[in-house]
Amino acid sequence: MDPVKNPYGPGAGTPPPELTGRETVIHEARIALERKRVGRPHKSFILVGLRGVGKTVLLNRVEELARNAQFRTAMIEVDEDKSLAGVLVPEIRRVLYELDRLGPLSQAVKRGLRVLRSFVGAIRVNAGEVELGLDVDPEVGTADSGDLDADLAQMFIALGEAAQSRGTAVALIIDELQYLEEPEFRALIMAVHRASQRNLPILLIGAGLPPILGLAGRAKSYAERLFDYPAIGPLVAADVRHAVQEPARREGVQFDPDALDEIVRITEGYPYFVQEWAYHAWNLAAGAKISRDDVISASARAISRLDESFFRVRFDRLTPSQKLYLRAMAELGPGPHRSGDVAKKYGAKTTTAGPIRDKLISKGMIYSPSHGDVAFTVPLFDQFMKRTMPNFP
Repeated sequence: MDPVKNPYGPGAGTPPPELTGRETVIHEARIALERKRVGRPHKSFILVGLRGVGKTVLLNRVEELARNAQFRTAMIEVDEDKSLAGVLVPEIRRVLYELDRLGPLSQAVKRGLRVLRSFVGAIRVNAGEVELGLDVDPEVGTADSGDLDADLAQMFIALGEAAQSRGTAVALIIDELQYLEEPEFRALIMAVHRASQRNLPILLIGAGLPPILGLAGRAKSYAERLFDYPAIGPLVAADVRHAVQEPARREGVQFDPDALDEIVRITEGYPYFVQEWAYHAWNLAAGAKISRDDVISASARAISRLDESFFRVRFDRLTPSQKLYLRAMAELGPGPHRSGDVAKKYGAKTTTAGPIRDKLISKGMIYSPSHGDVAFTVPLFDQFMKRTMPNFP
């Protein structure tokens, strides 16, 4: 099989050749964007799911829809080593300058730039991390208090009014929301709330791991009413088969039914893994019909590549004690597991294991699906831990 014609593309946020099983989410996103565009109120929304389910792919698709609907868009990825303001400010600046170029002088847009200058000045004093040139004077008394709750809300209002003055709307698309500190997430929620109360044309579309639900609830009691939280899970078997077979069919290639069944079984429906196995099965196949044996043979290559990239990049960020905690979880199986059982498995007291568990949650490695339980945020990570640390304890 010609590897150049291989239609599959495993990678972080890489769009699959056939985006299937997500029609409902895309349909709801289109409604939200259209309602905002015509000035009707609509909830912002946050996609929630484990690693490898395609949240970033969906955010990229939403950005495409937003641009087609003539929105100004800001695509932002939260970094655990950066503040919320540090990742927001450059994109807000870019959007405001886009709005400035859309037509003749707009006082609302100019005010937006002045408010941003005030906001940046306050953040520089308090965080010392945002250095961004703006050739405008600050609007003294607006977004310059150093209180992120108040200042970010005023910044969003100014941004929304600037967009409104140009007859357009802004889509803020934010990935990896679980890395926000609780005060930052509270400020973001309040800012969206204030803009919504004034029916300003700002829509927040976010994505995060399951801990984002608890973070939202702790940050603000009305967060559950302000946002929708579509759950993004693994694909059902029929969607896996379609996602694999349809791109191959366009290239004149066919997967045997039992080959598709094997991909469903091995990948458990996680889109990232589906792409990985289909990619390697294609490259190993001798002809235009891909068999179950080809898929089985592809497993060694697929697992090796996942171990070197998808899994390893997360494993290498862990301390020895954190690795041991995850290895104990893996010994118990895929999960979820009681926190006490994990601690017992590697001979630690629950009080000692608690801080390790909390740090792993903050790093996005595990989450608590219910009180006292823990589970991996990365599918199949238990198998990786066993391969990497075969001797336990």
